[in-house]
Amino acid sequence: MVRWDKIEAVSRMQRYLKEHAADEPFCWSDFYAAAGFSSRHANRIFKELTQKTPAEYLRDIRLSQSCASVLQDDKAILDIALDAHFDSHEGYTRAFVSRFGRTPSSYRRGEGPVPLFVSDPIKNYYVHLYQKESCPMDQKPIVCTVTPIERPQRKLMLQRSVKATDYWSYCEEKCCDWVGMLNSLPGRLDIAAILELPPQLVRLGTSPVAAGVELPMEYGGDVPGGYEIITLPPCTMLYFQTGPFENEEDFGAQIGAVSQAMQAYQPERFGYAYAPELAPRFNFGADAANGAKQAVPVRKL
Repeated sequence: MVRWDKIEAVSRMQRYLKEHAADEPFCWSDFYAAAGFSSRHANRIFKELTQKTPAEYLRDIRLSQSCASVLQDDKAILDIALDAHFDSHEGYTRAFVSRFGRTPSSYRRGEGPVPLFVSDPIKNYYVHLYQKESCPMDQKPIVCTVTPIERPQRKLMLQRSVKATDYWSYCEEKCCDWVGMLNSLPGRLDIAAILELPPQLVRLGTSPVAAGVELPMEYGGDVPGGYEIITLPPCTMLYFQTGPFENEEDFGAQIGAVSQAMQAYQPERFGYAYAPELAPRFNFGADAANGAKQAVPVRKL
């Protein structure tokens, strides 16, 4: 079992890297002060838990953040490179290709998604793994809103699993690159989500649990290896969502609040009935800035 003080230290380092990625120069002394350990020990435990050195982690954050600018046709690649703290167009392009497998210009032309780096707090994984209490017992009730949204006919890019039953087992089977890959798609209708597929969309030898993102019908870019595209018919989706929250470690409580709200909700009172056969159930997870969100298909009574 990994010592909890080590997990806490790496979480502090992750948070510092994410909050100060745009700093130039980046202050490594403050970074190690946030860790609370010597630079040698901090580097060692960071690499042990994240499989990256702090410098590699910082580079991947900066490259992934730069992708939004790459999609802006009026911004020169050189300017994006400098904003991302690279010294030249060439150096930035080499790093971009090494990280994403295509050039910035190729990504700008919409030739396919790239695996954006997602800096999820390592502490979340260990809270799940150790079933450690991550929020106080006297936490205030979490408010969840419910919004019906009409979804048009659309495409769904998805990656199936063989035996996954939830987010964590899906990531253990397929790794978590799907989050960055799917969220890099320009024009997507929402963020990437873990899906619970209806029986007619489950293939023999696969699990109902998949990962996917909705795309407009006109999407014509590349489909990465291991992914496929299907078409979803028009339907009404009920979106259950909490508000922003302060502590990232409360993600589990936020997702739990959404799940409880979905179980307690009575759509018939508002002229709807759950219709799981019409579309997958979407679990968009939770982040502090946006809250937790899930969506389920319904039909009008």
